[in-house]
Amino acid sequence: MADIKSSSGVTQAIAASAMRAQQARMRIIAENLANSNSTSRSPGGDPYRRQVPIFQPTKVAGATGVHMSRVQPDPTEFKTTYEPGNPGADAKGYVKEPNVDPLIEALDMKEAQRAYEANLNVIETARAMDSRTLDLLKK
Repeated sequence: MADIKSSSGVTQAIAASAMRAQQARMRIIAENLANSNSTSRSPGGDPYRRQVPIFQPTKVAGATGVHMSRVQPDPTEFKTTYEPGNPGADAKGYVKEPNVDPLIEALDMKEAQRAYEANLNVIETARAMDSRTLDLLKK
């Protein structure tokens, strides 16, 4: 009984750490989407640069879980558009646009949501197994 209970608790702790990591990932994706049209106000300046979450393993209840260790800028080049009247345009009339692709962000968001849901199902299943085990022991 003790091994089953501790195993279930560890499983739940690992899944909870993954849920927190995916929640942080979704916040970064939302920030990227919110700034996907942000350009510089100064001529030739850089616009918003897409942010990418970096995950690392972490110890959770004696096992290995995951956490978002940092956020780093995406080094991908900026897109440019010819808009000579824009205040952010350089001397040649080109405006740098963020390196955020809304389609990629939407796909990343869907992937993060599915991973979150999968980990939630792990927690729910572990709790149901604990409950069923206790019911069996009562008989």
